[in-house]
Amino acid sequence: MIKFDKLVRDRIPEIIAANGEKPVTRILDDTEYRRCLERKLDEEAAEYRESGELAELADILEVVYALCEAQGHSLEELEALCRQKREERGGFSKKIFLVGKEPGGI
Repeated sequence: MIKFDKLVRDRIPEIIAANGEKPVTRILDDTEYRRCLERKLDEEAAEYRESGELAELADILEVVYALCEAQGHSLEELEALCRQKREERGGFSKKIFLVGKEPGGI
């Protein structure tokens, strides 16, 4: 048996079976699931850093969405928080790199 020991997308076992192979799977409990999602986020981020491909960003988003729901939040809550933070602190579109700050006063 080839071992993978990782969280995969829901249709992967079906795809493996369609290729004439037998997937060996198990269902994770909630704690394992969150831990595996966090590991998957690291994995997908590394793949994006290596390839720079848009498909890897889509994989990152899918993991973020799953983490959000696994923690009992809705995607609407996540998007609202993103909007709120963008309004309060801005986004990243201005490409600002903070080198440091100097003490000062009025």
